[in-house]
Amino acid sequence: MKISTKTIVTVGMFTAVLSVLSILTIPMPTGVPVTLQTFAVALCGYVLGAKRGTASAALYLLIGTFGVPVFAGMTGGPSWLVSYSGGFLWGFLFLAALCGLGTGRRAVFCLLPGLAGLIVCHLCGVVQFSIVASVPLPASVLAVSLPYLLKDVVSVAGAYFVSLPIRRALSAGNLLEDGTKAGYMRI
Repeated sequence: MKISTKTIVTVGMFTAVLSVLSILTIPMPTGVPVTLQTFAVALCGYVLGAKRGTASAALYLLIGTFGVPVFAGMTGGPSWLVSYSGGFLWGFLFLAALCGLGTGRRAVFCLLPGLAGLIVCHLCGVVQFSIVASVPLPASVLAVSLPYLLKDVVSVAGAYFVSLPIRRALSAGNLLEDGTKAGYMRI
């Protein structure tokens, strides 16, 4: 399989964006902080498409696992993948992939898969939190999903709208390789 230089550059660039937006955190008592990671992961998917967006999220997880401080609050290491918030990290792969599925379509057809990806991401986070913290699933939902849900829905929708001018700019520079148009403004 041949990977172009454009693909390597764009995936790396969005992995860097995801890493930078993960730095700012608001600590929460549950151990799952408020971050801009959801926005950044959704942006990776919406701009790069399903395959490249997921590759960007996977690269983020890989470099964080090797200890590069790219996870929330400039942390890193393999222990984070099995921590209270680790399920959300795994869920980022699904979020990026599903956001990328609607790339180049009307907003409603782009946002629905993105919201489905958000649900899968939250499900991964809730299940892992429940296991690690030895807390029942309903209590986990109340602790680590519901308080973040509105922010995350706004993040996914915001990432879609921010992705439109970015896709147009990348398309104008011949940097998009997913075969879709630069995006629609119609809702």
